[in-house]
Amino acid sequence: MTLRLRYVAGVSPAKWLRVWAERRPDLPIEAARVEQVEQLAELLDGGADVAFVRLPVDADGLHEIPLWEEVAVAVLSKDHALAEAESLTLADLAGAPMAPLQPDAAVTVELVAAGTGYAILPHGVARLHHRRDVVAIPLTDAPTTRIALVWRVDRDDADIQEFVGVVRGRTTRSSRGEAAEAEAEAAAKAAPASKSAKSAAGGKGTKAGGRGRGAGRGASARTGRTTRKRGGRAR
Repeated sequence: MTLRLRYVAGVSPAKWLRVWAERRPDLPIEAARVEQVEQLAELLDGGADVAFVRLPVDADGLHEIPLWEEVAVAVLSKDHALAEAESLTLADLAGAPMAPLQPDAAVTVELVAAGTGYAILPHGVARLHHRRDVVAIPLTDAPTTRIALVWRVDRDDADIQEFVGVVRGRTTRSSRGEAAEAEAEAAAKAAPASKSAKSAAGGKGTKAGGRGRGAGRGASARTGRTTRKRGGRAR
């Protein structure tokens, strides 16, 4: 069994894959890069479980977590009149020919290198397809793009939620805490239906929950100090 991940060109998921491999060696990730025009295809047809995509996308039936923004760059041939600029504006490019935009960004960059015109691409895509005969110059007033993590609403389970936690930087301990809170909520929903029972359980549960979370942190800290005083006696 594997967790199937797809990521759009320009995204580098290596750091999350490393964390996942350490945390969940029992569930390997099958990761593959896709072009932007196909970024949702496998997710929607069931061939993938989760995907990094470039917004906007049709989010109907999907969970979507926006992540980071990408700046836009102008990709020019090395001999272009503006190739030495440190930055550009859209007005600087007004009237200049654009290279035909292709579904495969590598082909677009190849057309730029051939002298057909310039292209505007997200910085991550331009960096991925960098060539010695082109340059990528930041555009100071071009719209940014955003990367998001998406998965299907009907394919939302504990494994995907754990991967979401990895991407968002949650530690193993915080993930366990959230899982415990989810279990507590589920238990509360399953409580007796009578008004008095609900009231009593709700009141006690709230107080106990407040003490439990605070006591858990305090007890952990106190235990740490006690262990050092006793010379590392095992719990």
